[in-house]
Amino acid sequence: MLLCRVSAVSHALARWGRRSHLGGGLLHRALSFSSGRCHGVGSGESSAQPSETGSAQGLYRDTVLLPRTEFPMKLTGQKLLDRELEIQKECGFADLYSWQRERKAKKEFCLHDGPPYANGDPHVGHALNKILKDICNRFEMLRGRQVHYIPGWDCHGLPIELKALGELGTSGLSPLQIRQKAREFAEGAIARQKAAFQRWGVMADWDQCYYTFDGVYEAAQLKVFQEMHSKGLIYQDYKPIFWSPSSRTALAEAELEYNPEHVSRAIYATFPLVRLPPKIASEKDLESVSVLVWTTQPWTIPANEAVCYMPNAQYSVVKRADNSQLLLAATERIASMAALLGTELESVVTFTGSELEGGICKHPTIPDKEVPLLPANHVTMAKGTGMVHTAPAHGMDDYSVASQFKLPVECMVDEDGKFNDLAGPELQSLPVMREGTDKVISMLRDCGALVKEEPCVHSYPYDWRTKQPVVIRPSKQWFINTESLKDKAKEALQKVRVLPESAKGSLLVMLDRRTYWCISRQRSWGDTQHTLSHIAKLFKEKNSDCWWELPIETLLPPEVLKQSKAGPVTDYIRGEDVLDIWFDSGASWAAVLEESDSRADAYVEGKDQIGGWFQSSLLTSIAVRNKAPYKSLVVHGFAVSEKGEKMSKSLGNVVDPDTIINGGKDPSMPAYGADVLRWWVAESNIFSEVQIGPTALNSARDSISKLRNTLKFLLGNLHGFDPLTQAVDPKEMHYIDQYMLHQLREYSIKVTDAYSEFDAGRVIRVLQAFISRDLSSFYFSIIKDRLYCDPEDSLGRRSCQTVLEEVLDGVIRSIAPILPHLAEEVYLHAPGHDKGETLFKSGWIKSSSVWRRPGLEEAVEGACAIRDSFLSSIPGKNAAQYDLTIAIEPGLLFELMESLQEEPSSTSSQLAELMMAARVNLTSELPRDLPPDAILNHGTFLINLEGGVIREDSAYNIAVVPTSASRCPRCRRYTAESADCMCPRCQAVVSQAH
Repeated sequence: MLLCRVSAVSHALARWGRRSHLGGGLLHRALSFSSGRCHGVGSGESSAQPSETGSAQGLYRDTVLLPRTEFPMKLTGQKLLDRELEIQKECGFADLYSWQRERKAKKEFCLHDGPPYANGDPHVGHALNKILKDICNRFEMLRGRQVHYIPGWDCHGLPIELKALGELGTSGLSPLQIRQKAREFAEGAIARQKAAFQRWGVMADWDQCYYTFDGVYEAAQLKVFQEMHSKGLIYQDYKPIFWSPSSRTALAEAELEYNPEHVSRAIYATFPLVRLPPKIASEKDLESVSVLVWTTQPWTIPANEAVCYMPNAQYSVVKRADNSQLLLAATERIASMAALLGTELESVVTFTGSELEGGICKHPTIPDKEVPLLPANHVTMAKGTGMVHTAPAHGMDDYSVASQFKLPVECMVDEDGKFNDLAGPELQSLPVMREGTDKVISMLRDCGALVKEEPCVHSYPYDWRTKQPVVIRPSKQWFINTESLKDKAKEALQKVRVLPESAKGSLLVMLDRRTYWCISRQRSWGDTQHTLSHIAKLFKEKNSDCWWELPIETLLPPEVLKQSKAGPVTDYIRGEDVLDIWFDSGASWAAVLEESDSRADAYVEGKDQIGGWFQSSLLTSIAVRNKAPYKSLVVHGFAVSEKGEKMSKSLGNVVDPDTIINGGKDPSMPAYGADVLRWWVAESNIFSEVQIGPTALNSARDSISKLRNTLKFLLGNLHGFDPLTQAVDPKEMHYIDQYMLHQLREYSIKVTDAYSEFDAGRVIRVLQAFISRDLSSFYFSIIKDRLYCDPEDSLGRRSCQTVLEEVLDGVIRSIAPILPHLAEEVYLHAPGHDKGETLFKSGWIKSSSVWRRPGLEEAVEGACAIRDSFLSSIPGKNAAQYDLTIAIEPGLLFELMESLQEEPSSTSSQLAELMMAARVNLTSELPRDLPPDAILNHGTFLINLEGGVIREDSAYNIAVVPTSASRCPRCRRYTAESADCMCPRCQAVVSQAH
């Protein structure tokens, strides 16, 4: 062996580390070049091939050690489905979570499950999310951590209530009856989703989940509310909020969808100036000036209380050339206004916005009503006229102006989105977004205030459930003062690892935009600490239905009852607001994480939760505990159709995960099983939109089939091998075998790193590269002869089998988090463990640092560089039909090659095996008497040791000549003396067998 024998380099070899990148590059080129051709040599030239015919095959077949295994190459249709279910049962999938919770572990890994809505059947979005989490959890469990993962469901909220009432109707149901029906509907949805998650192989204790309608959960949530209220972070106020007329409730920003193609009827309207601003009142020719405003929401005109301007901008009074009307607007908007109105606008006078202070306008539709001109920072010059119509009840910025200048905030819109009595008899009961808009425009036209109407396509907020537009209207609601939490939340986010990194920016932007959070959805909790604590206890015992079931005296604590002097409790009413679902689910950390001060290692959810659960969880945790509830956030994209379209029943492009697993009526959707679904999730670029359809699923199935083929090869060649008694110590192995252990260790490090970074796609890429490049194209093609034709119990064959067993073990453990069914199926056939033992109870890849021996990499990769030259000199030819002479001047490279072949010439050395040639001659210079048909080639190999301290660029020359030996009828290598005679190796094996 090199390390004991070569004194000239023994000292250096003892300290050798990894080779430079140049050597690695040579190796990779050698491997890619030899892809296919070498495989053909190894497999095509072995008598192990079933296509072999003739008497020689019959004569020697029994002496060749062909692969044998009961592991099936292919599983399809019902057999595949039955096998997956058998694996789940036989390998204890249902009990695995509980088992790992009971074992001792130094570290815990907590992935907190964001609760999906219990409002429908499982879909591919669920599959993407739950399988991603399961891949992560299974990896952490395999590497020895105690996983904390409690699945949950969001059981409250309008989505569930609407679905339940859609099936039942609302006729005459009390709130309590509606809650009961919604609960029943949610329980049905939970049962269906839970069954699907289990079928996908998701690891959890499915009898210990959390549900937001549980009393214990509701009590924990109420405690968070109480703590935030006691800190003054929760208050009640009358201010504009997003209101959904279609679902008759307030909405938070996270519950909005913005429709970029919404069409509004935009108008230009005039507000006549009845009192000129004092600073410009002395100007001549400024009689009958009208302020020109632009709005995309004409229905808000009746609620106007002011017209706002930008103090620092320039404004002009202009005269229309067509009718001499005087209009006031921002100077920089004049040109676009002239084009829009189709007339010239002559500038009469120009001044700064601050000079408009003190001006008063006449309201166009309400007689005797006057409104002031006011400065405001939210005025922009991107569109419109630079003069902004201001309706404090129906705009967020408008409300800010009203607060500053003490303007009235009168709501003219009811809960159904219709004008109320404050709007006057002409408008009352008209829907503001439809007939109400028509009527307001008509009124403006009749009074001569309408200058122009035009359609405007713009982004407008919609209710994400009903897909109908929302309005802004004031309402008395409960709010969280997020302004006081934002800085702490942003500081906490800086310490959170966010994948992808760009999502952190989105989170910070959304936090900045959020000055308050409306958390009520139409039930007052009472506002004393005693009351809240008392109600929390009741909720824990009876759940929140007791709010409707119990008499009001029972809801009040004894202290309050004493204050009422035992009389009737008339000062208290039972509120009808309910908590925002985002507060509901955002408080889940308080109910689910085991210790009140603990943080989850990861939250893994879709990108829609950037403005939803990620934020509500962060804000509630910051408010109560002054820290984020998570250490890492993984933000994934949405599942879309194969064409990249959003899935919808109307488009007919919905892909049902149940159909993926069990097959559909359409022949294009066979039964793929759960592992194909899991492979699709793992292989996808989860940080973008994830496409799914027949193409992606067929690709996943084909990839798993190729993997099965490799695993079958490994299992077949391990037949009869017992790693406990027959394994070879790495120091006694062939160098190529030691080298594969070294490659396996590198592979295991890369895979572990990829899983640690939540990157299952990289795991698959590393796996496929390892199998195709390092195993199939390289190692398998080289060792088949030794494996099939050497004596069964020889050191060379056992050395090879030891590596194959390590490779099999490493590969199936590395794929186990992604393909748990396949991994356990292979483990049942693999040697070296007791019957009944399962892979998931036996740990992660067991690579050893001992496998990285000094000098090993240089010896094999140096040989591969020479092999590269050899194969490139005989393109398309069979390497086994040639003798190879390698000439290297004395030095490190020669000594490395000499460690692979001690004798000058050999047909059976490790160097000959690596070259896959008939014979290899190793010499210091090429012989002078080479035959005329010899093919010459040369190259160099860089040896770089100890960070460049020892550096040698070694040259080599090769000569390739057709061999004069005959093909052995048993092993088919060109190493026999004559055509009717076996080679010496095969003669010895056959004689021993007989």
